[in-house]
Amino acid sequence: MEKNQILRVQPGGIAEEVGIEPNDKLLSINGNIVKDIIDYKFLVTDEFVTIEVEKQSGEVWEIEIEKGYDEDLGIEFKDFILDKPRSCHNKCMFCFIDQLPTGMRKTLYFKDDDSRLSFFQGNFVTLTNMSDEEIDRIIKYKISPINVSVHTTNPELRAKMLNNRFAGRLYEIMQKMAKAKIEMNCQIVSCPGINNGKELINTVEDLYKLYPRVKSVAVVPIGITKFRENLYPLEIYSEDTAREEIFNIQRIQEKYMNEIGSPFVRLSDEFYVMAGLDVPKGEFYGEYPQLEDGVGMIRLFRENIEKTLEKLNKKHKGSFTIITGKSAYKEILEASMKIMKCNSNIKIHVKKIINHFFGETITVAGLLTGKDIMEQTKEEELGKYIILSDNTLRKGYELEQNSAKVLLDDVTLEDLERNFNRKIVICDYTGEDLIDIINSYSEEE
Repeated sequence: MEKNQILRVQPGGIAEEVGIEPNDKLLSINGNIVKDIIDYKFLVTDEFVTIEVEKQSGEVWEIEIEKGYDEDLGIEFKDFILDKPRSCHNKCMFCFIDQLPTGMRKTLYFKDDDSRLSFFQGNFVTLTNMSDEEIDRIIKYKISPINVSVHTTNPELRAKMLNNRFAGRLYEIMQKMAKAKIEMNCQIVSCPGINNGKELINTVEDLYKLYPRVKSVAVVPIGITKFRENLYPLEIYSEDTAREEIFNIQRIQEKYMNEIGSPFVRLSDEFYVMAGLDVPKGEFYGEYPQLEDGVGMIRLFRENIEKTLEKLNKKHKGSFTIITGKSAYKEILEASMKIMKCNSNIKIHVKKIINHFFGETITVAGLLTGKDIMEQTKEEELGKYIILSDNTLRKGYELEQNSAKVLLDDVTLEDLERNFNRKIVICDYTGEDLIDIINSYSEEE
């Protein structure tokens, strides 16, 4: 695939009007070579633009366009970022990709660390593979927000954790971006005995100094698979250590609540599940800025069920099996009981899948595999429809836009449907469409 090649042209859009076609190549805008999607988004905003396009015949057209400020040309590129994603230069002691077994599809082993994907897809980046010129480009183009994998602001510890001698420059870079009013969301993977406890508090306090440019901080516990041979020895959280972390963080959360009306730092739901404690109330999570990190998923799920339960059709009957992981099992079971209490003709069986593929310490639904699902349900009496959370399906740059819906082990949704001889319905992981799904796939008595 050639760089900057156009995949689609929006019908009725500017590009179609001026004769741009699929498979043409965009060469420049206002004399500037378009290196990637960031250049394109920035350069195309002007009201008057001159673009160079190479036609399939090899002929180069120069086209002058007058348009609305910030109006797009109406083109979609074959390669989303007009470039290949940048790979990670680190060898993090906690890297999940290093804990994958052999024999999986090649793209799963690619470690992206690309600020462009952070801006457009929400990926977290370490900022370790960026030159000063690239940092300046983020500032010049006002690329914001950027999602930053921090882990620690201690320079020596960060260099050790990421196994990269340049990793200790992070806070200096973040200070520069904050001064330029670039907004950042931060993530910390907490490893017991390494960057937790006092180190974690120090990191959060450092990040708080950059508020409001650092908008929020999410802390997630280290995940360890059974494939850690020859990797750095790490421990996982226990019930006691998870509780201790929650109580330690609560002290600074209370301080921040008094100062800015927000806890600023939030622990992922896994901490509360491991500790056997209930998650905080809804107001604690604000607008749920870091759901993708599992921060507030349980609370939002509860709120969505309560909010939509009144929509449940009381005259319908139907049978469903909801498949989930160990972490969410209790929550989904309680939700299903509420639904069945509201309409006793709706039968819901919640099936908890133990992660044999990666190891039983991995408990989230997003890391379930098709093989485990099929193996552990073959003796089950299943409902007429199977409901699966959308976070069990892979998404992102590596799958490209038109890829089949697939789980981590390359089992597709179609494979599962053939195995079960049933339709599988995909539900939003927040539960907001669960009642709608039950209404749609149940029948009137």
